[in-house]
Amino acid sequence: MERRDFLKTAATAAIGAAAGEQLGSLRADAEEKAAESGGMIYRTLGRTGEKVSAIGLGGYHIGTAKLTDEESVGLIRQAVERGITFMDNCWDYNGGVSEVRMGKALKDGYRNKVFLMSKIDGRTKAAAAKQIDESLERLQTDRIDLMQFHEVIRLEDPDRIFAEGGAMEAMQEAKKAGKVRYVGFTGHKDPFVHLRMLDFARRHVIHFDAVQMPLNVMDAHFRSFAHEVLPVLTREGIAPLGMKCFGDHHILDSGTVKPMECLHYCLNLPIAAQITGIDRQEILDQAVEAARTFKPMAAAEVASLLERTRAAALEGKFELFKTTSGFDGTAHNPQWLG
Repeated sequence: MERRDFLKTAATAAIGAAAGEQLGSLRADAEEKAAESGGMIYRTLGRTGEKVSAIGLGGYHIGTAKLTDEESVGLIRQAVERGITFMDNCWDYNGGVSEVRMGKALKDGYRNKVFLMSKIDGRTKAAAAKQIDESLERLQTDRIDLMQFHEVIRLEDPDRIFAEGGAMEAMQEAKKAGKVRYVGFTGHKDPFVHLRMLDFARRHVIHFDAVQMPLNVMDAHFRSFAHEVLPVLTREGIAPLGMKCFGDHHILDSGTVKPMECLHYCLNLPIAAQITGIDRQEILDQAVEAARTFKPMAAAEVASLLERTRAAALEGKFELFKTTSGFDGTAHNPQWLG
């Protein structure tokens, strides 16, 4: 291994070790709560003080055509009953079907059992305000716990969001009106864009409550959000939310790592929740089992796992959301931006 590559792997292992120490101090609280919910882990969402499940249910998959409304509702409710409280969604997922189905699932008392998150694409005040209201209607709720600016993937996205007449104005008004409790943003392309968004927030004296980004066993080696963004969020008390644990299915297709190793690696990072797509029973079982069996990983264990995935990860071949436009919904539908 070249010295530069060794240092990168060692640095990421150090992040993992620090995460293990941090999480270790929380084990007593986590295990006490886990016993009540079949082994689920609960963590604090940054400075908000909210407790959320360390596994989040991804909103995209529950809205796909492969599931009926009844099957989707059943999966969501079973996830809640098994301790998953963090619900992910987005205004644009499956043309709104994902939010509609989640709204149906959260009736009959389920809404008050979960921490509900959704996202909007609008970059103008008008587009953002319209999408916030449509999400509330579909989700059949009067407030969304965390609303995030979706797909902050272009260098100009922060400029548009924070501009006069931009989406941030609509978000702040929605928060004052009680429609939105907390505010964050997401993106999957390049950590530099995330850092630019955070810089804009500082200049406008706005503190994001959460930031969502790709975190997985290959991210450590290529345009790394774990290296570049995660330490900033931890330092500033912003809740980190992980996604793309499996890179859709591509990271598993590399043949270098198993699903449980992927999930445990992500849970070992100092994050509030790792969001994962759940579209069938065995995937729900796998997610719950990952939380039940998770233990903080030693630095040597993290280093070994990262070394195994390094060669496959170096050029981003299995993190296609970073290197192609295939995952960029707003690029294919620019009208969503307003």
